[in-house]
Amino acid sequence: MSTTSAPTPAPTPAPAPLRERLRSGLTTALKARDRATASVLRATLAAIENAEAVAAPEPTGSLAIEALPVGVGAEAERRVLTEADVAAVVRAERAEREDAAAEYERLGHGEQAARLRTEAGLLSSYLG
Repeated sequence: MSTTSAPTPAPTPAPAPLRERLRSGLTTALKARDRATASVLRATLAAIENAEAVAAPEPTGSLAIEALPVGVGAEAERRVLTEADVAAVVRAERAEREDAAAEYERLGHGEQAARLRTEAGLLSSYLG
């Protein structure tokens, strides 16, 4: 008697990090000349980068330009965001668009509200 085992299925690759998917989507949108999608993705990626920024320290002593830290080596360390942090920023961007859409709708600007809801839907598609 010969026993043959079924082939082991290949492991499914882990999904790409959200930031990478957003960057890839931006590249695709730019190549397709989809200005609306590119704009949403650029704004969302900028919001993620802003979330990484660390507040500048309060200047002490003289505020003279020669006393301020500028030039090489004056870059501040940036925060490292986890995947959950990045997702939270994207959710906040989506919520901001949904809230603005509701306000536009209340004011009778249906076209702008529809555009913002489309943008919110786009961001939802990246959240999975």
